[in-house]
Amino acid sequence: MRKSIVILALWLGFGCNNPPPPAAFAFREKLSDYGFFTGPLKNLRPAASILPYELGTPLFTDYAVKDRFIVLPAGKAMQYRDSGVLNFPDSTFIIKNFAYTDTLRQKVMIETRLLFKDPADQQWKVMNYLWNDEQTEAVKWITGQRVPITLLDDHQQRVATTYQVPNTNDCKRCHSNNGRLLPIGPRARNVHYNRQLETWAANGALQGLPAQAKALPVWTDSVQYTLEQRARAYLDVNCAHCHTKGGDADNTGLFLEYEQTAPNHLGLLKRPVSAGNGAGGLDFDIVPGHAQQSILVHRMNSTEPGTAMPELARTLVHREGLALVTAWINSLPEER
Repeated sequence: MRKSIVILALWLGFGCNNPPPPAAFAFREKLSDYGFFTGPLKNLRPAASILPYELGTPLFTDYAVKDRFIVLPAGKAMQYRDSGVLNFPDSTFIIKNFAYTDTLRQKVMIETRLLFKDPADQQWKVMNYLWNDEQTEAVKWITGQRVPITLLDDHQQRVATTYQVPNTNDCKRCHSNNGRLLPIGPRARNVHYNRQLETWAANGALQGLPAQAKALPVWTDSVQYTLEQRARAYLDVNCAHCHTKGGDADNTGLFLEYEQTAPNHLGLLKRPVSAGNGAGGLDFDIVPGHAQQSILVHRMNSTEPGTAMPELARTLVHREGLALVTAWINSLPEER
C-alpha cells in the first residue's frame, strides 16, 4: 500500500524537483513601476533593448498621437508570420501610449495601454493606465474614463471632444478572436514599414524574416499605391479586427481583411444582417459607384452611439479616412 502511494505521488510530481508552475501575472499599480522608460516619464524615452515601432497604416483614434513599443524578455526573439500578428515569446509586453496635441502645440498624455503575454497560460492580458494632470505618472485604471480635451487635428484645426478611455472589457472586445485576446497592430505586413523588420532581424529581435516579406499599403501614399489598395488597407486596420472570422462582428458576414476577395463579404450590394437603425434607411453595405447610398460610409460619417463605426475608439469622424473610402466606393463600377 505504501509503495502504491509513493508511486502515485511521484506520478503527480510531488516529492520531485519539478519546478512549480509560474504564478499568474499581476499588473503593477503605476506605469513607472515597470522601468520601461528613463528620465521624465512623459518623454517616453525607452530603456535599452526596448523596441519602438511604427505602423504603415495606423488605427484612427480621435487624431491621437500614438507611441508604440515592444518589450521582449531577455534573450528571446519574435518569430515572423506571413499573416496575422508576429509570434511573440511569453513575457512580452506591447505598449501603446495615447496623447493629443493641444492648442499650444504641446503633447498631452491621456492613457497608456499594456498587453502582456502571461507565461502562466500563454494568454495575453490587458491593462490601461491613466495619466495624471501633472503629466508625471500614469496609474492602473480598469473602469474607463471620459476626458474633455481640445486638440489640433492633422490639419492643425482646433477640435473639442470628450475622449473615451476604454475600460478593460472594451479592450477585450476589439482584441478578441475566437474568444482569445490577441494584439491587433503589430502584424508583420503593417510593421513592414521603414525597414523595421530588417532592423529587428539584424539585431536578433526577429527570426524567420523571408527575403520578400509582404507589406500592407500605406493609406496616405498615393504615389506607390492605388486608391483601392489604400482604401482596403484603411478598412483592414480600422475595421477588420472585428469584421473577420472569429471577430466581434463575425455574425455580420461583412469581412474587411485586406486579403478578402469575395464581393459579398466585402459588402458589395450586401444587405446588412444586424445594423438595425444604424443602417440609416439604406439597403446595402456598399453600393458600387454610390458612396452616399452605402451603409459603410453612413456609419463612418456618424458619431451617434449605435450608428458610428467603429463603435469604439473614436468620438470624432475621421474626415481623411472617410474621404478615402468615399472616393474608392465612388470609383467602383456600377452593377448592371
